[in-house]
Amino acid sequence: MIAVGDAAPDFTVKDQDGEEVSLADFKGRKVLIAFYPLDFSPVCSDQLALYQEGVKGELADAGITLVGLSVDSPFAHKAFQEKLGIDTVLLSDFEPKGATAKAYGSYIDGAGIANRTLVLIDEDGKVAWTYESPSPGEFPGPDIVRQAISA
Repeated sequence: MIAVGDAAPDFTVKDQDGEEVSLADFKGRKVLIAFYPLDFSPVCSDQLALYQEGVKGELADAGITLVGLSVDSPFAHKAFQEKLGIDTVLLSDFEPKGATAKAYGSYIDGAGIANRTLVLIDEDGKVAWTYESPSPGEFPGPDIVRQAISA
C-alpha cells in the first residue's frame, strides 16, 4: 500500500468513454481514487451506488473529485455506469492489466484484481490519505470516505 506523503505514481488510462485520463489532469485539485475489484459484482455495485447517493456531493463540496478504478475494460465501465445510473468517472486499469493498482499497492496478485482501496491525492500530487479494506468483499462505507474529506 502506498504511504501518505509519497508522490502519487503517474498514470494514463482510459475512462468509460475511451478518453485518456492521466493523474496530471488533476494537478491543482484533490482526487480520491476508489480502487475496486470488478464491475457488476454485487459488492462493487453497492459501493459505487452508495458513494453516488451518499458522499459524492460532500466530496465535491470539499473540492475532491471522486473516480473509480478497476481492471475492467472501458466498455464494461460504460455499461456498468449506465446500469447503476452514476456519473462517477470510471478508469480502466485493463492493459497492462493492473499496472496502476500495482503502482499504488492495491493489486492482489493471483486474483488479478485491485483490493478496495481509497487513495486521496492532494493538489500537488502527494498522497494525503489512504484506506485499504481488509478484503475485497468489504467496501469502505461513507463514514470512511468522509475521513478523506477531513484529511
